[in-house]
Amino acid sequence: MSSSDSDGLVEAVPVGHDGARVQIHERKAGAISGGWAILVLAFCLAAFIWLLTSSVTWLSALPAFAFVVVASSLVVVQPGETRVIQFFGRYAGTVRRTGMSWVIPLATRRSVSVRVRNFETNRLKVNDADGNPVEIAAIVVWQAADTSKAVYAVDDYLNFVSVQAESALRHTATTHPYDNADSAGESLRGSTDTVAAELAKEVAERVLLAGVEIVEVRISHLAYAPEIAQAMLRRQQANAVVAARSRIVEGAVGMVEMALAQLGERQIVDLDDERKAAIVSNLMVVLCGDQPASPIVNTGTLY
Repeated sequence: MSSSDSDGLVEAVPVGHDGARVQIHERKAGAISGGWAILVLAFCLAAFIWLLTSSVTWLSALPAFAFVVVASSLVVVQPGETRVIQFFGRYAGTVRRTGMSWVIPLATRRSVSVRVRNFETNRLKVNDADGNPVEIAAIVVWQAADTSKAVYAVDDYLNFVSVQAESALRHTATTHPYDNADSAGESLRGSTDTVAAELAKEVAERVLLAGVEIVEVRISHLAYAPEIAQAMLRRQQANAVVAARSRIVEGAVGMVEMALAQLGERQIVDLDDERKAAIVSNLMVVLCGDQPASPIVNTGTLY
């Protein structure tokens, strides 16, 4: 926080720790093929045996020590895995080449998987944009891209990805309503693909610090909270009934209009305003009623 010289007010500044972040990027570690190490080990073993049979047996400790050092510097990398090499507290590089490699002696190695992983977040209870409590969960597919950042930039990159994914999911859910009654605008239920794309972008921005790339994010669970589920279900049913009735009335009006037009064009019967009103009333009752119509034969006249 800094004070303004003109009015003495406290001016807010963004909160961040850019200066304290670990600025590191992955680089290739210095390593050679493990076949050369096997040759060196064979030479050390042969020298050790030869010195044991010679008059200077005390020199056999040298090839024995070299054998131990070279053997301890061998790493075996399986497909989908890497080895982060650290030499006396300093990052020396990452080995991505599969198979056996000979790296810097006396260095520590940490295995970091670069396979594609996925997990499902917990079912979070949040309030949507309308203030209604909803339950939401998502499946996050991700992969470690920068192994150095995954190891050194954050304390535990697995937990970091999980926590940031739930935080992004909670924030995204609060910016959209669960459902739009008029089908206008984006909603959690009606615009699942759009919401998933926004969520994937936000999660990717949050976990970039840990050297992680987001492959895909999908909503796996979405429902109203139990305390309002029944009320919202009744509202959805009412909206569905209103929409169905509106559609029925719209169709019935069109059918009545078509019937009157065809009766007039073919001159089947001469209808005055009162008879037209009676026909319209009868057709609307028949077309919009829930139950089948019961016909009544009128043998009289309207007058």
